[in-house]
Amino acid sequence: MTVPRVQLITKPNCHLCDSARDVVADVCVKQGEEFEEILITENPELAAVHAEFVPVVLVDGTEVAVWQVLPQTLISALNAAKS
Repeated sequence: MTVPRVQLITKPNCHLCDSARDVVADVCVKQGEEFEEILITENPELAAVHAEFVPVVLVDGTEVAVWQVLPQTLISALNAAKS
């Protein structure tokens, strides 16, 4: 199974995570990418690192956004990673 290029790290009941999910989903559809949402409550290693810093967006394993995800930031990161 291939890991999607975009990963969104979230936690339950997080309004910032809800907003980030909407942005990531929209950008990924428009860019022809898939994304994977990972709950920190189900991953102790991520919880130890990102507990107070969610949502986090990774593109190809590199952190590109924390707390707020702007569409252009994600688009730029996807385009840069393709180059």
